[in-house]
Amino acid sequence: MGDATSSNPQSLGFTDKLKSWLSWSWTYICAVWFAMVLTMIYVLRSPLKLQDTLTSASVFLNTLTPKFYVALTGTSSLISGLILIFEWWYFRKYGTSFIEQVSVSHLRPLLGGVESSSTTGLFSSVNGEAEPRPKCKVWRNPLNLFRGAEYSRYTWVTGKEPLTYYDMNLSAQDHQTFFTGDTQQIKAEDTVMQKAWRERNPQARIRAAYQAIEMNHECAAAYVLLAEEEATTITEAERLFKQALLNGFIFLSSIAGKDINLLVYIKRRLAMCARKLGRIKEAVKMMRDLMKEFPLLGMLNIHENLLEALLELQAYADVQAVLAKYDDISLPKSATICYTSALLKARAVSEKFSPEAASRRGLSTAEMNAVEAIHRAVEFNPHVPKYLLEMKSLILPPEHILKRGDSEAVAYAFFHLQHWKRAEGALNLLHCTWEGTFRIIPYPLEKGHLFYPYPGCTETADRELLPTFHEVSVYPKKELPFFILFTAGLCSFTAMLAMLTHQFPELMGVFVKAVSPALLFH
Repeated sequence: MGDATSSNPQSLGFTDKLKSWLSWSWTYICAVWFAMVLTMIYVLRSPLKLQDTLTSASVFLNTLTPKFYVALTGTSSLISGLILIFEWWYFRKYGTSFIEQVSVSHLRPLLGGVESSSTTGLFSSVNGEAEPRPKCKVWRNPLNLFRGAEYSRYTWVTGKEPLTYYDMNLSAQDHQTFFTGDTQQIKAEDTVMQKAWRERNPQARIRAAYQAIEMNHECAAAYVLLAEEEATTITEAERLFKQALLNGFIFLSSIAGKDINLLVYIKRRLAMCARKLGRIKEAVKMMRDLMKEFPLLGMLNIHENLLEALLELQAYADVQAVLAKYDDISLPKSATICYTSALLKARAVSEKFSPEAASRRGLSTAEMNAVEAIHRAVEFNPHVPKYLLEMKSLILPPEHILKRGDSEAVAYAFFHLQHWKRAEGALNLLHCTWEGTFRIIPYPLEKGHLFYPYPGCTETADRELLPTFHEVSVYPKKELPFFILFTAGLCSFTAMLAMLTHQFPELMGVFVKAVSPALLFH
């Protein structure tokens, strides 16, 4: 029994090697088989009466009229064109070729092949261990703007909607989950507010909020909705949030559950109002107090609001202290964490940095640390540099972001571009070094250097979060699949033949009759 057990791994290893060798040699076996078939046909050409068959085929081709060739080439061009249109649509929607996907998923296993290494390696970690398929989780934007005072004003000026319905629907779900009462018996105003969050029309939401206030003058959730959507200035929004804080039920002796969520939300928005109105030190104090009072609500990412406010104060030592706490290997990363860390290290050397001098003498330790920090940030979110370097236009950030996606890059650059500009030479250092990240990671979709492989689902999620007038940044740029190029060439070639056959039917007929016997003979 023990001998059988010990020999089993060896037999399994031999079987795996045999299967691997057979799979590797499949192409050569097919070539040999094809050569043998051709040889057999050549040897048996007399018994099979191939010469008579070729003669009959030649007579048949000579009897065809030019109209047949026009119809044949036109039909072939039409079919290949339809295939090209379908392939292009499928590629634009799913990022892969339909023909290649079917061949890899269905035909290759039938032929005994194995899955490509790119599929198996796509979800392996840095250490080579298998990881589950990454999910594109959407997060609430910590720095989301005010709908009435900022998003609506943009719509009034440009006529464009900066928020997608998908993004606003996620916000409605957040409000329903966090802001309605936590008691066993739902109050009447809570029922009205649950309906208010679901309303698609802004005016209907506002009317429902006023209805809830009529039922209960201390309905804090209703004042929150009015501050977010009816207030047309930050000052007015701040007044409504203060009214929600004073008149609401959040100061009752028993505060729990969703009441705490509402309290934290109101205080955070008040801190953001103070930041936008220039009272930055007050905003920093409010954020610090909030983080100290509710340390378990770290998932709300209030530290990202704090980092942005501290950068505005140019309190770089305090920024470094916050990073020391939140830029930990056990905590989830974000563009704000990674790029703020890169900014601090770049700021220390960027003022005197020169690419020419660095190429001659080499990078110093501080410069190397700055470059490595930039590479780390770019690997986490490769979309950010083009916004910071103003190679791509910014838009208003969405209310929800996808980490490592274009939506997160827009949200980060919208608030932090000014901080990079303030650090002299920082953008120049970023410009000189950010593209070097892609040389460090030869296959971005298959491997990761400092983080897990870049998820392939970001483009689809970003297109739902970002408005249609924005050109979504895609990383890495998808190469056109072979079958799309092949179909495009086939469509063009058959279309050209159809046009020539239609214009010169007699000449093309003579050409086909002259060429076809030679092709059949060979």
